[in-house]
Amino acid sequence: MRRQKLNFSYEDLSGPIPGDHTVWNKFKRHRLALLSLFILLLIVLTSLAAPLMTSYGRDDIYLQNQLLAPGAKHIFGTDELGRDLFTRVLYGGRVSLFVGFIAMLIALSIGIVLGSLSGYFGGMTDSVVMRSVDLMLSIPIFFFLLFLTLFFEANLLFVSLIIGVTGWMYIARLVRSLFISLREKEFVEAARAIGVGRLKIIFRHILPCCTAPIIVAATLGVAQAIIIESSLSFLGFGVQPPVPSWGNLLKNAIRFTRDCPWIAFFPGMMIFLTVLCFNFLGDGLRDALDPRSDAGKR
Repeated sequence: MRRQKLNFSYEDLSGPIPGDHTVWNKFKRHRLALLSLFILLLIVLTSLAAPLMTSYGRDDIYLQNQLLAPGAKHIFGTDELGRDLFTRVLYGGRVSLFVGFIAMLIALSIGIVLGSLSGYFGGMTDSVVMRSVDLMLSIPIFFFLLFLTLFFEANLLFVSLIIGVTGWMYIARLVRSLFISLREKEFVEAARAIGVGRLKIIFRHILPCCTAPIIVAATLGVAQAIIIESSLSFLGFGVQPPVPSWGNLLKNAIRFTRDCPWIAFFPGMMIFLTVLCFNFLGDGLRDALDPRSDAGKR
């Protein structure tokens, strides 16, 4: 009887909840999102399989092959040290994607916890969390990141951590607004009436109703983290050479852009393509996961 009451309230709140098959049918009609998913999977898989995709080492130097144009032997050309640029871009994808995903997970964890507590409890808890959000948003985050990298070694994990720790505010606001709209609904009242604990209500009954917008925000968060990491590395404050990332590959290409544009084109294109695909993927997921969306009519 308890399960029936809670299920009825959830359906009453959210309307028809699409199953996995329905979500996939709606998503695959969003052609740009489907294409973006395919491209992202291709980028991720080729980056992970970098040692199998190329016969060159990440840091192999061939001074006799300096600044070669793209060709059959080096499909992306070579840099000023004769290193194969295709190999460097693949390994750079590992770094940039790792930073993007780890930073998103950190921001997501902080934002969900703080946003959930703020939206459900309200009062002093809400005030403290929201004033913290306002304080963080008032700080120029990018310059704050630059400041931190002056005092700490800018390795892979540190860059991921500082991007994640400074990127949770929008997730917290989103989750808070969702919780405020849900905390007085019938299924929540029913859970309280039968003695369900507050934390269980928050994380088992309310939070699952917020999954769709959180997933969409997460895809956009990965794209934003990749841009921030690339910007930091481009300025010399992010992941440091010889470890390649798309950002420091671009930084390295500045001196040769006029005469050897391919050195900047390929890492720049990877940043552009990856961020664009994440944005299209988020758009498609938003339509597919929304029960009231008309994405299925596309």
